[in-house]
Amino acid sequence: MAASRKPAKPGKPAPRAAAPLQLQAGLHLSQAGQALASPRQLALLAEIDKLGSLTRAAKAAGYSYKGAWNAIEQMNNLAGEPLLERRPGGKGGGYTRLTARGAQLLRNLGLIQQEHERFVARLNSQSQGLAEDYALAGSIALRTSARNQFAGTVSAIRGGAVNDEIELAIIGGQTIVATVTRASREELGLTLGSKAFALIKAASVLLMTGPAAALRLSARNQLQGQVLRVNAGAVNCEVLLALPGGGTVAAIVTQASAETLGLAVGTPATALFKASSVILAVAA
Repeated sequence: MAASRKPAKPGKPAPRAAAPLQLQAGLHLSQAGQALASPRQLALLAEIDKLGSLTRAAKAAGYSYKGAWNAIEQMNNLAGEPLLERRPGGKGGGYTRLTARGAQLLRNLGLIQQEHERFVARLNSQSQGLAEDYALAGSIALRTSARNQFAGTVSAIRGGAVNDEIELAIIGGQTIVATVTRASREELGLTLGSKAFALIKAASVLLMTGPAAALRLSARNQLQGQVLRVNAGAVNCEVLLALPGGGTVAAIVTQASAETLGLAVGTPATALFKASSVILAVAA
């Protein structure tokens, strides 16, 4: 006689089977070991290429207009040359389009995107059952409040009794000098030719107009450029300088100082900041 089964208690559904483990991966491009563009930034470039308008491309890619400019400027600094060119509207009509370097990024993305998707699909086909054996660790995305981020190469190292002076060659043939402790330099593995990032807060950057040669300054870093944009605020404003080679550097100054210096688009200016205000970082 077959044994009878106990009826399931009402209100207690059968346990649900665990959802299959799904692997996901984003495609990032790098140059000379340095991150060049994230998937979101690449999507912004694709929208610019398709729409020919930064305003519409920013909206399509989920950026604010200012955020889109910040993303483009960061990519310019890391790529070592501009990725975008613009012409204001007028009699001949304006446009926003990718430079040859920006278009190359999109071409590279198209060439490897399909292979990347096939690779992730193969991983997913082999991942079933892993969820029962391993706990997945969440990835931590490092974010920094430093407005200015430059990728460069260590071009000189001058040792000191306590601190070492590190010179970093950046976009446009300019250099940034940082002072770090000997222990920090050794921990970061900084040697001649090493790739590194220089991080500088916009609040640490001073602006000067007029010829820099007329004054002797203690600020080790002096980046010369032209005012590209002034974002006015109630008390302070953000001033963006265009540097040779397509790089940019941002500074936060008071509204009164901007008016006193006569800062407007196209005004020649020099960004000043101390070597001690520069933080160096390397890829983990």
